[in-house]
Amino acid sequence: MTGKLQSLLSKKGQIKRIGVVGMGYVGIPAAVLFADANEFDLVLGFQRASKTSGYKIDMLNRGESPLKGNEPGLEELLKKVVNAGKFKCTSDFSRISEIDAVTLAIQTPFANPKDLEPDFSALNAGIRNVGKYLRPGILVVLESTITPGTTDGMAREILEEESGLTAGEDFALAHAPERVMVGRLLKNIREHDRIVGGIDEASTERAVELYSPVLSKGKIIKMTATAAEVTKTAENTFRDLQIAAVNQLALYCEAMGINVYDVRAGIDSLKGEGITRAILWPGAGVGGHCLTKDTYHLERGVKIRDGELDYPDGMDSIYVLARKVNDFMPKHMYHLTVDALRRIGKRPEGSKVAILGWAFINDSDDARNPPSELYRDLLLEAGAIVAVHDPHVMSYPGVELHRDLDEVVRGVDCISIMTGHLDYFKLDPLRLKEMTGQMNPVIVDGRNVIEPDEFINMGFVYKGIGRGDKNGHEIRTLE
Repeated sequence: MTGKLQSLLSKKGQIKRIGVVGMGYVGIPAAVLFADANEFDLVLGFQRASKTSGYKIDMLNRGESPLKGNEPGLEELLKKVVNAGKFKCTSDFSRISEIDAVTLAIQTPFANPKDLEPDFSALNAGIRNVGKYLRPGILVVLESTITPGTTDGMAREILEEESGLTAGEDFALAHAPERVMVGRLLKNIREHDRIVGGIDEASTERAVELYSPVLSKGKIIKMTATAAEVTKTAENTFRDLQIAAVNQLALYCEAMGINVYDVRAGIDSLKGEGITRAILWPGAGVGGHCLTKDTYHLERGVKIRDGELDYPDGMDSIYVLARKVNDFMPKHMYHLTVDALRRIGKRPEGSKVAILGWAFINDSDDARNPPSELYRDLLLEAGAIVAVHDPHVMSYPGVELHRDLDEVVRGVDCISIMTGHLDYFKLDPLRLKEMTGQMNPVIVDGRNVIEPDEFINMGFVYKGIGRGDKNGHEIRTLE
């Protein structure tokens, strides 16, 4: 901490005006919660007026959320803060000079995880836009999930280059990673503990001031910027590892002819002092923006450090291996589909397949890196005719999405459930069979959505992830 920065922050006074760069699944709920806090006077949401996302500006300024799917309370709170004049969305980044604190929530994908080089182009552009209009005493917070070392490295360098100011002397800089899940965005921001790591003590304390008013149950956990970066990448990496563990267990159970959900319930039943069994749920694959790439940010953080890692030569880390297992699951869904079609004397070539669910998570419109995409690609490469249904996702590049379930399943040979949308738990086997017009239609369940016997008894050929007890069932032929 320098006396100069502390003096600047004290002179500036309390944070009253906030900017949020990036109007997406993280930025929008964060902005409206800041705006709803009595401690703050105005929140500006910064969004580029691009062809692909510029439409959000007018929607947000009308009080309409561009995030669809089930997001409890979001649109109501957005309307409230817009009507109160406490939130406005703009493409004019020069207004950053008016604010006291600015957060950035911009995606950080990997174009090719093998080379451990992330695509920071969007984040860099956002940081440069902030740097151009940075003024002394402003707090800058990166909320994006980033490679450990980025805040006090690349981000600091860009901000200093663009502004001519010095981090830790003229402005505060911190990392406070988002910890949200679609479908519960407001709840997560309010109730999850907030990790806050500044490049120095003054930056950390200023970031604590920023986030404290929006927390209802969560508490602030302070650490260094790099430790905060590792915390975020590691917590997602651990979740991915847990999913991979139960996915591999599901594959084992299929091979041994047993039900993975029975085994899971047994494992989960062991509770008591000193016992920690955090077993998750198997499924058709892991999607979204976070889990699919945060392992690689953590791996890259080790790679770019000067220290040596003592680890078995030539061996994948358990985290990278977990990524490979989860990336394999859509391919396993394809293998189940091929096996099921074979049981009724058909091949993928020429078969009609209905994919139910394009979003990567249930009851959401979030279709970033969906497992359904690889599954669909494999089917198309094999010559299948594929239609996709999703009740929430409005559009996706290069994919025609349908909202009429009857239209999608009519006349198909196979129905594959890739997302656990609530709508799919209500599937009626009799109606579905009538819509397919097949004596023995195939149904492949990647999310444990249906009760197998209800469909098997209706003449369906069933396959399910982890359902070794049912995958080889006798095919029933009904008159």
